[in-house]
Amino acid sequence: MDGNNTATKKWYVEDSVIVAENGPEKKYGYLATRRYFDDFDLTLEFKQIRDGNSGLFFRSMLEDTKISGWQVEIAPPGKDTGGIYESYGRGWLVQIPDEKEDILQYGEWNTLRVRLEGSKVTTWLNGEQMIELEDEKIGQAQGRIALQIHDNADIKILFRNLKLDEL
Repeated sequence: MDGNNTATKKWYVEDSVIVAENGPEKKYGYLATRRYFDDFDLTLEFKQIRDGNSGLFFRSMLEDTKISGWQVEIAPPGKDTGGIYESYGRGWLVQIPDEKEDILQYGEWNTLRVRLEGSKVTTWLNGEQMIELEDEKIGQAQGRIALQIHDNADIKILFRNLKLDEL
């Protein structure tokens, strides 16, 4: 994976855990695969330490700190973790139902699973299905997988146990 690691963004490994901090300037940051992935089943664990506004991009294109494509939201409570957002496009494609907001265990380790087959995306958080989406535009796209941290907040999030199975 490639990480944009400047003085304002930090991606590093500590005790086998990927640590993402956006630094004092509170800028966006990404850690992306070099190659493109089409269909896959990906599982990872994340723990939100400070703010925790982040995401997992798929079939996305990245230029410096501008990313276009689709994001599975990883966010603080009440902000649709597991929903799908299209950057520089249509915005929210599907947000999670309000009754699923309490599945996120803020400040604890959570398990996120994303399965992408053609135009169908399904997400799970801590073993509970969050959304299922069929989208023609997603089905036609190609691109990278990337972890993201947002800007405008003091963010620290941990990632571990990433497992990617190509389908």
